Amino acid sequence: MEARAIQRTVRQSARKMRLVIDQIRGRAVPEAYAILRFSKKLAAKQIHKVLKSAVANAEQQAQRQNAAFDADRLRVRYAVVNEGPTLKRYTQAAMGRATPILKRTSHVEIHVAGEDAPIAPPVRAGTAEAKAGAKAEAIARPVRAGSGGKTRTKRTKAKKAGKSTKKKIKKKEER
Repeated sequence: MEARAIQRTVRQSARKMRLVIDQIRGRAVPEAYAILRFSKKLAAKQIHKVLKSAVANAEQQAQRQNAAFDADRLRVRYAVVNEGPTLKRYTQAAMGRATPILKRTSHVEIHVAGEDAPIAPPVRAGTAEAKAGAKAEAIARPVRAGSGGKTRTKRTKAKKAGKSTKKKIKKKEER
């Protein structure tokens, strides 16, 4: 038996919430409750609500199926925090300017399942899935640290302009 709960547009950044959600992923529900209860992070309160809702959904599902239910045997199988819509606001700055304020939101999703439910195998380092994930991560990185991804090589500049890259680069290097 598996149940889930989702809370959308939580008024806290996903980056801060991921610090807490990483602590409870894969743990037993009573242990996760204890971790969230004694955490000093504000995100723990929101995540606790979602976990509580997921356990209640599992209980309702067990009642509908007329099955035995024990909340202590549940585990957090899947717990993720994604970015939600960003609220854009402005504040006044010097000399009549405006400075943007980004109020970030996030979506929390938690799946709980019984002990007997199958566990998704972890991705191994040498598999094709891990290589594809690493490749996607490498593409997303900026070209040079501190540049914000704005620097380009000669080849990409020429390609963007729609010109032949190899001929132009050779001509520039000869000069």
